[in-house]
Amino acid sequence: MAAPKKHPDEVDIDEDLVRRLVGRQFPQWAELPVRAVPSAGTDNAMYRLGDAMAVRLPRLPSAARQVDKEQRWLPHLAPHLPLPVPVPLGKGVPAEGYDLPWSVYGWLDGENAFDAPIGDLAHAAVELGRFGAALRRVDATGGPRSFRGGHVTEWGGEYMAGAIRDLGADGTLDAAAVTEAWESVLRLPQWERDPVWVHGDLLPGNLLARDGRLSAVIDFGGLGTGDPACDMMAAWTLFTAETRPLFREAAEVDDATWARGRGWALCWGVVTEHYYRVANPVLAAVARRAFSEALPDHEAGA
Repeated sequence: MAAPKKHPDEVDIDEDLVRRLVGRQFPQWAELPVRAVPSAGTDNAMYRLGDAMAVRLPRLPSAARQVDKEQRWLPHLAPHLPLPVPVPLGKGVPAEGYDLPWSVYGWLDGENAFDAPIGDLAHAAVELGRFGAALRRVDATGGPRSFRGGHVTEWGGEYMAGAIRDLGADGTLDAAAVTEAWESVLRLPQWERDPVWVHGDLLPGNLLARDGRLSAVIDFGGLGTGDPACDMMAAWTLFTAETRPLFREAAEVDDATWARGRGWALCWGVVTEHYYRVANPVLAAVARRAFSEALPDHEAGA
């Protein structure tokens, strides 16, 4: 089964390709069954390899740089983190008509929170907040810069005006209110301390749960160093008004970082809803929740 394409320039990936790659490069696993793992992720395709492993392949040439980064840094970070994260077991090279590097990881049991919403949000808020705080305490010397490690405008600022205009025109959002909120985000004080580690993509699809409780964090394609504000987006993509304060306390961030995180939720939500509302409706729904939750908090200063 081929992975459904989410970008026009995606490479072709299917189960037969994965079997050939594994069989040629990891013959010890050649007889294990391969099956696609449905995902709303945009950069990588996932396939289950037997019962204990997963194969992760970049969908786009631009995502290929994630392979070396994850292979290098996940084993370094994992021992310091309070939640399980993927452990690299092998690195594949381009072959069989597939021109990008790829990885084999240990399989982590659980369902992603896109498909199976977490039931115990209070527990998840505390655990995910602690996860981010622990990640930031790891020495970041030599770490690569995260693509979301800078000012939010570096990621999506150039797209905001057009996205607000289009989504306002079709009634998806209040263009005047979002514009006012966005202008206040641009006036916030920026991160001036040393860069710290950030996951960069703590969305529901990158969180696993077992028995309704947060159990693991996956997909470190956005891993890098910078301003921790981007990791605060989970407050508005996943948590509620009642559980956001638990996440904030456990995350150990100051008021300015929290406010920038709210700005990230607003910008990421608007831009992502605009870009993916047809191509990836699952991700677009999360984006809509992000800006819909962030906007009232902005107006209340929460």
